[in-house]
Amino acid sequence: MTFEDRIETLRVKHQALEAALKLECQRPHPDDYTLVRIKKEKLRLKDEISRLARA
Repeated sequence: MTFEDRIETLRVKHQALEAALKLECQRPHPDDYTLVRIKKEKLRLKDEISRLARA
């Protein structure tokens, strides 16, 4: 797997997490734990994407 493939895979996962975050926020009573978990994972992916893009 090339760097470009890895970055694209991470971007797809990041987009999926963004969709999950929006869906959770639309619920009448969003689960705070779920929101925090999704946001942390999105940040981790963003950091990894940035790290790979610099390499």
